Amino acid sequence: MKAVGESDGLEDGTFEAIVSVFGNVDSYGDRVMKGAFEKTLEEWTASGNPIPVYYSHRMDDPDYNIGLVLDAKELAPGDKQLPEPLMELGGLWVRGQIDQHEEARKARQAYRLMKGRRLTQFSFAYDIVDYAVVKASADDEYVWELRELKLYEVGPTPIGANQETELLSVKSAAHHADRLAAGLKAGRVISAKNESELRTAYESIGRVLDALEPDEDSKASERAPAKTADDPDGAKAAEEPTRMSSARARQLIALESASESI
Repeated sequence: MKAVGESDGLEDGTFEAIVSVFGNVDSYGDRVMKGAFEKTLEEWTASGNPIPVYYSHRMDDPDYNIGLVLDAKELAPGDKQLPEPLMELGGLWVRGQIDQHEEARKARQAYRLMKGRRLTQFSFAYDIVDYAVVKASADDEYVWELRELKLYEVGPTPIGANQETELLSVKSAAHHADRLAAGLKAGRVISAKNESELRTAYESIGRVLDALEPDEDSKASERAPAKTADDPDGAKAAEEPTRMSSARARQLIALESASESI
C-alpha cells in the first residue's frame, strides 16, 4: 500500500496501492506481465461500474464489500508513481475509496487498520485469459507467465492472496493442478505415493461430478417414451451407441491425458 488518508495527502477514506507487480515471480510461480490488465480495465470503464474493493476476498458477505476503485492503471517501469523498490518492475496501481458511513462497520475498521499501517498488503481476484508456461532458469524451473487477466476485485488483506473462500480455494487448486500437468509433460516425475493420492482424489471428484449431472440416457427417458422395434425410428435408435454423461466423458479424457503424461 502506497498511501492512505489525510496523513499521506489524500482525502479521508481514500488510498493508493500497487495491487500487482509486473515481471517478478511470486511464491506460486506466477509472473504477471505488463499489459495483462489493459483489456479488463477497458471493459470495466466501458461498463460504467466501479471495480469493487473487498476485504480479503470475502465475496460471500456484502458487509465485506468495503469500497470501490476510483481510478486504476498499469504503471510502466520507471513511472514516478511507483515506489522505489518497484521502479524497475512496474505494476497495477489503484486509487480507491473505503466506505465511511456509520453502517459500514467492517469498512471503517479496515480503514482504521490501513491508516495505522496494521493492514498494508493488497491482493486481487482474477481469471486467467491468456498465459504461457516458460522455462525460467537453467535449473529447469518453469513459471506461468500471465499475459491477460480478467479482474474481478481488489482489496486489502493480511497476508497476500487469501484462500479462505470456497471459490478462491477451488481456483487455486485448479491452478496448481495445471502447473503440475505442465511439469509432467516437460519430463518431471512424481512419487508413487503422490500418484496414488492424486488418483484417489480424482476418483472422488468424479463421483461428485456424476452425482451432479445425470446420465444423458436418464434425461432422455424422462423427456420421451422409449422407442420400440415397431417404431420407424426404433431400429435406428437401437443402433446408436449409448451416450455417457458429459461429466464422465470429461473424467475419461482427463484420465487418458494424465496417463499419457505420466
